Amino acid sequence: MSSEAPTPVLRGCIKLPLAEDELLEITAKAKDYALMHGAAMRSKTTFSPDTLNFAPFLLVPSSFPRKEFEKAVALQPIINRLMHNVAHDEEFITTTLAETIKVDEFTANLFNIYRKVLAHGFTQAYSIGLLRSDYLAHLYEGCAIKQVEINTIASSFGGIATHLVPLQNFVLSELGHAEKLKNMPKNNALAGLCDGMVKAWDIYGKPNAVILFIIEDVSYNICDQRFHEFYIRETYPHIKVLRRTLTEVHREGKLGLSKELLLGPHEVAVIYFRAGYEPGHYHSQNEWDARYLMETSLAIKSPSIQYHLAGTKKVQQALAQPSVLERFINDPEEIKAVGKIFTGLYSLDDNDAGNASYEMALRTPEKFVLKPQREGGGNNVYGVDIPDALKRMTRVERSAWILMDLIHPPLTKGYMVRPGGEMPPPIVDMVSELGIFGVVIGDADNIVHNYQAGHMLRTKLSTANEGGVAAGLGALDSPYLIDSDNED
Repeated sequence: MSSEAPTPVLRGCIKLPLAEDELLEITAKAKDYALMHGAAMRSKTTFSPDTLNFAPFLLVPSSFPRKEFEKAVALQPIINRLMHNVAHDEEFITTTLAETIKVDEFTANLFNIYRKVLAHGFTQAYSIGLLRSDYLAHLYEGCAIKQVEINTIASSFGGIATHLVPLQNFVLSELGHAEKLKNMPKNNALAGLCDGMVKAWDIYGKPNAVILFIIEDVSYNICDQRFHEFYIRETYPHIKVLRRTLTEVHREGKLGLSKELLLGPHEVAVIYFRAGYEPGHYHSQNEWDARYLMETSLAIKSPSIQYHLAGTKKVQQALAQPSVLERFINDPEEIKAVGKIFTGLYSLDDNDAGNASYEMALRTPEKFVLKPQREGGGNNVYGVDIPDALKRMTRVERSAWILMDLIHPPLTKGYMVRPGGEMPPPIVDMVSELGIFGVVIGDADNIVHNYQAGHMLRTKLSTANEGGVAAGLGALDSPYLIDSDNED
């Protein structure tokens, strides 16, 4: 945040502070509500498979501009289609990642799988994208939303986010503010995402086939994952869900005569990756072999390898150029609408444009974020730390990163409730990042399903760069929609 002028604060959902005795009582109730309704995670510090902590959450919902929320929701089917078209453009993916794969081993390994699968032809023409497009409201453009990133793999918190609305509804009602509930949009993210998997299962067309979740060796975000599994089993009792690590798929998996993926007695219809997005998930060549086995199989994947590559930061940076958007979107109005959500994104490749971006970052680092080709948070470099990071890189290594304009969101004030946190919780200054979920299913020529599938809000301390909920700086939240004439 700029220290020159105070950052505007959005008008809160209710007047704060609460009286201390009321705050203590409602916080204790809300913690129990969170635990008893599954808004919970396993602890990273005192891990046990048998215990849960409630996930960090905001006691009352944080304000977000209604017009911008509705814009993000309306845009999602267009973004779904954009990413689907990008994923199916071999020339674009190959050209865009050409420099990055020379220096980024992880992206290169993914790209090698893509190249090998392409050489043999895709066994399964259909892909399912379970996407999440993340936004911050940008003060310097009238609180207009700007895209932070697009997630094409392991787009998480659809399960728990669905349970945050009733939790905060409960709190507002307990505090005597039930009239505020009309400004909290319904959130069916869990149903939207799971129904997408089942639509893909239907396309596969084998009544005894299963849905496979690819998971980490240790799942801290267990409730979010299990909600998806349990929703599918409860809503569609005839469909079984299996959970396996990449290591287990290598040990158990094989291809049948028609290249169907077999795990023991089970044929797999749909693969939902909740792991596989970072180098630490691949302990050895075995895990890469498992990924390749799945990519060559008949199973419908979320994401398929081309969708995974379409979600890289390098592709995002390329898409921010209007001339590139025209390649994937036909409608001029849609091009304009999508173009407006992009902030400045710059290549750092070893060429004239990349070298100019490099010099710009050294001159005014406080204006930028430096991003590698990674998901999962905690990888970015901010502001004054950028020059040192860039100077440690060779010209070639720079092409594994992109430079992005720093977005300046408005502040909100509220109570962040954390396991082991202060009681009563203090009022803190925060910023919120909105995620819109989308589902898109199709092949290279046709999209058969495309819809917006709910939302999530992650809110972090205004002093924190990263907003990871599990990392301890962010918390789960949901939007309280305000109109511009209600803002301070």
